[in-house]
Amino acid sequence: MNGEQLIYLLWGGLAIALIVAAITDIKSRHISNKLNLAIALGAPLFWIASDMTFWPDMMWQIAVAAVVFTIFAGFFALGAMGGGDVKLLAAIALWLHWLSLIQLLVVMSVAGGALTLLMIAAKKIQKTKGPVKVPYGVAISFAGLWVIHERYINHFT
Repeated sequence: MNGEQLIYLLWGGLAIALIVAAITDIKSRHISNKLNLAIALGAPLFWIASDMTFWPDMMWQIAVAAVVFTIFAGFFALGAMGGGDVKLLAAIALWLHWLSLIQLLVVMSVAGGALTLLMIAAKKIQKTKGPVKVPYGVAISFAGLWVIHERYINHFT
């Protein structure tokens, strides 16, 4: 297997992990730490297969992921996001160029807003009480799959 094939295999693994994250978040409103760890641990394999240099490339990826984690941990502290969502975003940030990460955040925000509106409408139709619990991992996973397709797969088709 050459480096390019390994890269596509790793992208496929990330895509599967994102689908699993979305499904489990819908079912249980929980994203497993093991799943987030697997996503994070796949990133160094991707870096090596992509011929990234230790300095500055790999260190840049780690720094960007740390910034993402810090910012979204603030949202967690405010009660706006779950801890699994924050860890999922940080793990995905390890994989993406910062421009792709910005695209992910934009798509995630739009998808998350649409998902929230659908959840509010469903709550009103069902006439249930209590706060709306949005499975934001769905929006994160959707955005991740969008970016993987647009940035890394679509340009070869």
